[in-house]
Amino acid sequence: MFEMETMKGHDRMSTQDLLLAIEKAVKEGETEFHIAASGQHDIGGPLWHPEGKTLHFYVTNPGQRLGSMCLPGTEIFVQGSTSADVGWLNAGGVITVTGDAGDTAGHCSSGGKIFIGGRGGTRTGSLMKHDPLYEEPELWILKNVGSFSFEFMGGGRAVVCGWDSESFESVLGERPCVGMVGGVVYVRGPIGKVPKDIKKLPLDEQDIAFLEGGMDEFLEHIGKPELKDDLTNWDDWQKLRPLTFAEKKPKPAPNLAEFRKREWVKGGIFSDVAHDDFVVHPTLNHGLYRLRVPSWNNAAYAAPCEFNCPTGIPTQLRYKLLRNGQLEEALQLILKYSPFPGSVCGSVCPNPCMDACTRGSVDEPIQIGGLGYKSAFTKVEPPKEHTGKKVAVIGGGVAGLSAAWQLARKGHSVTVYDDAAHIGGKLEQVIPRGRLSHELLEAELGRIESVGVVFQPNTKVDKAKFAKLQQDNDAVIVATGGTKSRYFNWEGVENLTMGLEYLKQINRGEKPATGKHVVVIGAGNSGMDTCRGAYEMGAETVVAVDVQKPAAFQKEIDYIEGLGGKIVWPFFTTKITKDGVYANDGRFIPADQVIVSIGEAPELDFLPKDEHLKFFRDTWIIPDAHQEILPGVFTAGDTIKPGRLTDAIGSGRKAAWYADQYLAGASAYKPFPQKKQIPAECLSKEYFEKCHHCELGDPVDDKTRCVSCGTCRDCKMCLESCPEKAITRIEHEDGTKEYVSDPARCIGCGICAGVCPCGVWTMQDNPEKIPMYSTGAKA
Repeated sequence: MFEMETMKGHDRMSTQDLLLAIEKAVKEGETEFHIAASGQHDIGGPLWHPEGKTLHFYVTNPGQRLGSMCLPGTEIFVQGSTSADVGWLNAGGVITVTGDAGDTAGHCSSGGKIFIGGRGGTRTGSLMKHDPLYEEPELWILKNVGSFSFEFMGGGRAVVCGWDSESFESVLGERPCVGMVGGVVYVRGPIGKVPKDIKKLPLDEQDIAFLEGGMDEFLEHIGKPELKDDLTNWDDWQKLRPLTFAEKKPKPAPNLAEFRKREWVKGGIFSDVAHDDFVVHPTLNHGLYRLRVPSWNNAAYAAPCEFNCPTGIPTQLRYKLLRNGQLEEALQLILKYSPFPGSVCGSVCPNPCMDACTRGSVDEPIQIGGLGYKSAFTKVEPPKEHTGKKVAVIGGGVAGLSAAWQLARKGHSVTVYDDAAHIGGKLEQVIPRGRLSHELLEAELGRIESVGVVFQPNTKVDKAKFAKLQQDNDAVIVATGGTKSRYFNWEGVENLTMGLEYLKQINRGEKPATGKHVVVIGAGNSGMDTCRGAYEMGAETVVAVDVQKPAAFQKEIDYIEGLGGKIVWPFFTTKITKDGVYANDGRFIPADQVIVSIGEAPELDFLPKDEHLKFFRDTWIIPDAHQEILPGVFTAGDTIKPGRLTDAIGSGRKAAWYADQYLAGASAYKPFPQKKQIPAECLSKEYFEKCHHCELGDPVDDKTRCVSCGTCRDCKMCLESCPEKAITRIEHEDGTKEYVSDPARCIGCGICAGVCPCGVWTMQDNPEKIPMYSTGAKA
């Protein structure tokens, strides 16, 4: 026998601990439980004996939900009263309470029997139900129940004996049996009002047989057998049941059209916000009454390659031209954005466009770098018209040449000034010839000259020269870039070799002094270029150190490691000596030369002192939103912040965009054109077959692999898939194609958007306004 006293002094056992103890005892085979409870919940269910034996519970002072979800084979006896929800969801147990039950006794019970030897609270018997596959639930109450009893009852039998309830106007309380749809309630005593759909009936023979058969068991359980004679005068009893479907008087079908015209909107509580034209709509609607409408948003979004290219090159448009057989136009298109498709895009760029390429999530990215190289030697026509405006570009690097290229092609006269002997910036002076063909670079510099840009090398710009350039030109572009190596105030900085000047000497054909054992501080791309240069100059060992994971391109790291170089990180340099480099943790790397290559800073001492000029950390200039730093003076590239070569080209484009408007006398600048990236979920990559072992050939042939994100590839999928034949393909005189959806046919199903591989078709809520009804319309 299991016995449990749940109060020990002032310590009360928790419900969880009690239920776990009971569960454990049942698993061990116990069948008899004596529990002196102190308000613990859920005692007695759901439990079953491992051998199918009956479980007997004797409980005093229980809390809520006694016998909740009680299963067949469980009997619960409560000496005294209990809290709310006794027998909640009872599924077959026999529950006896000798005293009163709280609210919602027998709530949702679907099986078993509940015997209450006192009164039931509010909503007793609510939601009782009966599954025809099992015995119906029974709920016996000796006295009376509270209001809202047997609310929404759906099945089972309830018995309210009404004993000791003479003072009550209704033994069922107020508003009993509301929403009752099934089951029977037997009542002895006054009832009061019941809903119209509930019938009060005298007992028939079957009712009496049921009550006679169960009364002895009920009274025996609650310990009141002496009341049998008082409770079995069947003339004192009535039964309540809901009307059957056949008994309910059918209501006439409402005239919905009349209801809408007379009641729903006009003069109703929604009349100020609900406008109804009283048109009855079929399941499928066209035109005005479609919930959604398609929109052919061709080229409204940037493809991931375009969006992630700092230069902003729309590669998807190049491949569109290639699919149309327009090879020359495709090669020319990139030159609208960059003068260096071969030197940068095709040679030294990390190609973030390819990292973002949607095709890369299918198999392999499109060969965008290789496609850029295809335009390396493409010629362009010089501008046919000239504006007469003169522009000085200070700095012959990538940013300055990008701005010069754009402005010259718009018809302005552009001169580029640089203090170096050769124009080209880092492409000419710093990047190793092994990474960038000098023949290629010279060809692309020649193309810039071919559109009218004049190069002025060996020209140092100081304050006086800058003032002269301002005076003699209509606009000035400052794009001098990073021209001095950056380093920290380490101990022994006098022992450093500056990486920028070291690489310049190599590219000039000189032989800078190089040690046998070299340490390069910095493992970015500049650092890898320096390592490459050191090996070319005869170094036997080269070690690059960095405070973080190397930022260089993996192919550059692999190249240096292939030469025998090592990369050490994290390495926090603290001291440089003639013998090597020390880290903050005491590590020492021996070297007879230490070269620093952690980036460059601009030298802008030629700019005038002006209160409008602002600088970040006294180094990088802070332009306004139009890259303008003084009236008619714009800036681009590493003078603003350090970046990649492709960043510098994009920055030069932007400076030229605003400078051109300045030269045209614009009173307000139009913003630089930038599109949002097409959402990935708009693209249907299932259209494209995955290549498991791709053998990529000519980049031009990738025209069939390109997803053409955001730009129609004229695949006709929408045309062939539209179930209503609502889409028309229009071919214009200039060769462009357009797809149009006919509102009179379109039902707004969205199939066009679902099948479009490029994300060109999108669905949106119908923007058309439904006309307001006329308040003077006849009903």
